[in-house]
Amino acid sequence: MLSFVVTALDFLHNGLMEAHGEAKPAAPRTARERARAELTAEIVEAARARLAEGGAIGLSLRAVARDLGMASSAVYRYFPSRDALITRLIVDGYNSLADHCESAMNTAGTQGPQQWDALAHAVRGWAKANPHEFALLYGTPVPGYAAPPDTVDPATRIVVRFVQMLAASRPRSAGSAERTVTPELAAQFDFVGETVGVAPDDEAFIVGTSVWTALFGFVGFELFGSWNNTFEPADHLFSAHVELASRLLFEV
Repeated sequence: MLSFVVTALDFLHNGLMEAHGEAKPAAPRTARERARAELTAEIVEAARARLAEGGAIGLSLRAVARDLGMASSAVYRYFPSRDALITRLIVDGYNSLADHCESAMNTAGTQGPQQWDALAHAVRGWAKANPHEFALLYGTPVPGYAAPPDTVDPATRIVVRFVQMLAASRPRSAGSAERTVTPELAAQFDFVGETVGVAPDDEAFIVGTSVWTALFGFVGFELFGSWNNTFEPADHLFSAHVELASRLLFEV
């Protein structure tokens, strides 16, 4: 009888939670699930250390297993291939970058230039703190590796935020770019607008993509030593770069 009452009370409690839009508490993880999650995290951290030491080319499951004192067959139970491990590093890297940038933008002013300044400095700050992850995401492609669809959403998180910021803060152009936009490019811009959920604006998208690629080009030049003995440190040049980009983005 008591068990019936307890079950009925649980059912009533869960029904009330659902009626008020509250999620039912997730069942606690088993000891096996916790152990698997912990070991997975250890493997990923060991792979990240290997990435910092020799880049993605030198990453292998055997090397990671050796670093952890494990049999390579044990690591294969968590990641069936080197590419699966690289994919995990890529997904984690994109999400880490997006989290960092979104946090900076959420605490910045609401005006377009303020949002752009926060975003640009957050990209550079994350890249300088995680140079090997930045190289994995935006550097030379890993030979023999083809990114699966799993990487698309994490990769585009911060891009979507940038495009939405641009659409919300930049005045609509008067169509002056129509003379230079081919039908093929216009169709691509339409796809971007539909995907992100903003009205396509050819001129804004041209300026936006140019500024976006210039930002990552700047950070890549700085991280990979292209400006050695010239702009060291590059703080002042970067500030000038961000200010110029802000004028291009918002002073229409």
